Amino acid sequence: MRLLGCFLLLWSLTVWADEQVSVCFNYGCAAQAEVVYSNRQLRKIGRVLRVADDAAEERDAIAVAIGHLLGWAGKQTPISADRGGNYVDDEVSGRMDCIDHSTTTTRLLQMMETRGLLRFHRVLEPVMRQRYLVLIHYSALIEEVLPANAGGEPGRYVVDSWFVDNGQPAVVMPLASWLAGEGPNVGD
Repeated sequence: MRLLGCFLLLWSLTVWADEQVSVCFNYGCAAQAEVVYSNRQLRKIGRVLRVADDAAEERDAIAVAIGHLLGWAGKQTPISADRGGNYVDDEVSGRMDCIDHSTTTTRLLQMMETRGLLRFHRVLEPVMRQRYLVLIHYSALIEEVLPANAGGEPGRYVVDSWFVDNGQPAVVMPLASWLAGEGPNVGD
């Protein structure tokens, strides 16, 4: 019993402690900076995600949570200058291309997953789409967690923060639609 009590104490300290995440910027992860999320910020993310009663609602909450996390990261790093796409913020320190976004968003999703905040999804490795020979784009990827007795294949969804300005909710959409080239038009 004493061992169980020690385990629960250590687990609760880990779950509710500040969290440090490395954020990529300046295209291709040319620069990285450590961002510290406070216990208060992480509790807010927990509240955003906890309202979800199913996978669709959790995807909506994930979009908002990623926006908050990147916005807070922008207060500690130059990524506050990042704008959707690649051209509006060209040559500005803190700009983020799809490699920076997919890497950073995956790290943020993994942090949420490790903390037990995702109930209906699991985090996968970033995904790439290639249209024609030169249009390559990367995004973070999540997959629905299906109940043991559910049939069919779990849905996969991109979580793409590249489309939006820093601090705005990420675009979450079905992987198949994203692979077909769908997404907001950012002139890129």
